[in-house]
Amino acid sequence: MAIKITGTGSYIPESIEKNENFKNHQFLNVDGSSLTQPNPVIIEKFKAITGINERRYAFDHLTSSDLAFFAAEKAIANANIDPEELDYIIMAHNFGDVKHNTIQTDVLPCLASRVKHSLRIKNPKCVAYDILFGCPGWIEGVIQANAFIKAGIAKKCLVIGSETLSRVVDKHDRDSMIYSDGAGATVIEATDDEGGILTHETGSYTYDEAYYLFFGNSYNKDLCEDTRYIKMDGRKIYEFALKHVPLAMKSCLDKADLDVTDLKKIFIHQANEKMDEAILKRFYKLYNAEIPEGIMPMSIQELGNSSVATIPTLFDLVRNNKLENQNLNKGDIIMFASVGGGMHINAIVYQY
Repeated sequence: MAIKITGTGSYIPESIEKNENFKNHQFLNVDGSSLTQPNPVIIEKFKAITGINERRYAFDHLTSSDLAFFAAEKAIANANIDPEELDYIIMAHNFGDVKHNTIQTDVLPCLASRVKHSLRIKNPKCVAYDILFGCPGWIEGVIQANAFIKAGIAKKCLVIGSETLSRVVDKHDRDSMIYSDGAGATVIEATDDEGGILTHETGSYTYDEAYYLFFGNSYNKDLCEDTRYIKMDGRKIYEFALKHVPLAMKSCLDKADLDVTDLKKIFIHQANEKMDEAILKRFYKLYNAEIPEGIMPMSIQELGNSSVATIPTLFDLVRNNKLENQNLNKGDIIMFASVGGGMHINAIVYQY
């Protein structure tokens, strides 16, 4: 028996927010003072570090659970299963449903229940629940689905990652340009095929690192002090990721008794192009190996950082030959890896 991803789907919002759209933003320092550099310089430096040219924002009338539903429908159709056969719907997100121009998150009912409702699934034994695990949430959901199937309490699971980060950012913080909206979904099930999920690795670093990502006040001191926005200590996250993510990836690959030369693709959370490239470089350095060309597909340049949605969306694009010069073949050994708020790290070695 192999536990495999048998269907994928993604929803990429149609509204494109280009870098140039930020040229009239009022970017501020933490203390509320104005940045000394003009916006074109700030934006150009941002692009050089993150690789982001544009990002996607959801239409005003849609919420995160709507995006998740759209991606889920596609994944279910792609897997060619009856949704009534699903045993679990695991929904990874971080901020619930946030309606346009509001500041309150809504998780009652949980987003997984909303998706199940939208899918019109009648089966009460299809258990729907949410997972809050930072950006690595979708991978952790897949790891949980794998455990349920291995334990014999499930046969088919739907794992979704969806987020509308554009609605929880401080527009006066230049980091707000990183974030975007989107959703990716996967059907996980036991098959008679070979391969599938081979090994996985997860770690939570909370002693000193728990609040590297947090909810904080706007840099604009004139705004309501009771309203919070997503904030991060970018330098600490960067250093943390470079130190710990390559080691977690190596541990996961070594458990599979495979060599780094066996890997055909590495799907890393699309957080920051410079950071992802540095993680990859350190990972291959652990094996004293050269980085193969095209090993790491990237979507951040056009899609930005949509947190839990980045990896399942990227995987869906590559799986369906929608990313230039990127494809997968049966039997390929691939890896999923992520890092994010918590601070959490995880990885999966998978045979396609």
